[in-house]
Amino acid sequence: MVGRFEEDALRFTVTGTGAYHPPRIQTAAELAPLVGRSEAWILSRAGVAERRVADEPMSRMAARAAAEALGDGPPPDLVINASLTPIQLIPDSSVFILREMGLDGIPAFSIHATCLSFLVALNTAASLLTSGAYRRILVVSSEQGSVCRNMDEPESAVLIGDGAAAVVLEPTSEGTGLLGFKMRTYPEGADLTEIRGCGTRVHPNNPEMTPADNLFHMRGPSIYRMALPRARALLEELLAELEMTLDDIDLIVPHQMSGPGLRAVERYGFPPEKIINIVGRYGNCVAASIPMALHEAVSTGRLRPGHRVMLMGTGAGLSVAAAVLQW
Repeated sequence: MVGRFEEDALRFTVTGTGAYHPPRIQTAAELAPLVGRSEAWILSRAGVAERRVADEPMSRMAARAAAEALGDGPPPDLVINASLTPIQLIPDSSVFILREMGLDGIPAFSIHATCLSFLVALNTAASLLTSGAYRRILVVSSEQGSVCRNMDEPESAVLIGDGAAAVVLEPTSEGTGLLGFKMRTYPEGADLTEIRGCGTRVHPNNPEMTPADNLFHMRGPSIYRMALPRARALLEELLAELEMTLDDIDLIVPHQMSGPGLRAVERYGFPPEKIINIVGRYGNCVAASIPMALHEAVSTGRLRPGHRVMLMGTGAGLSVAAAVLQW
């Protein structure tokens, strides 16, 4: 089936992608004594052999990824920071990214949808390009999640890695762009993935605040049971609306949640050879994981012009989302 691009697509072209992987590698063997588990346990439960740990702020990582994506072209006329881990509460982290990039006077803001921030930002950027409001948009995701790891909760601590990735989007009259996007949020899952501190609920001045409130908490099995059927239903609805089947999708770029999580993607009916899987080398880099995997697909030649690629994932909330792009 060919789908129906002409009716509803948001037309744009991706003119550049980039990624930055911090140089410090932390292997499963190195992490094992810090969480009180064996290397074998980490590999079996998380599927993460190594991850990067940043010794620099997320803004600097973002600027490095953005520089690769922008290449020798002109600066963007809009910067969207699609990240979870901020520099500080205010000003917005996009301000620090602009400063690292040496830019001034360019509008910038953040979109925060936890692990789905990049997907939501991509949909937003596509809409802005289609409206004619902007002509060259940089979307960048940069995460320093390692500072929030809770070593007393090995199940989540062994997943997290640091990294950044970026894309540059520009309008086009050709047949490329966003074919479809769908997202749903289920607040019943709000307590399944949390960093309770850093806000008004458990403010630092609250005498009941503990250091653990500022660390990552996750109930992995509960998330899996809740997300799997909802993600399946969303994917089926999106493909039906696009008049497509699984066979019409050339490549799947999922959120790199964990090794078992990526194996679950196969249960939706996608063959493993179509799935971009980098979680074993970089871990779960939160919102940066999808654009990092997308850059990997482009730079290795697995994603080529004419392909239809599905980006998909889950995020704290609980939210599920997917997008289909004509590359």
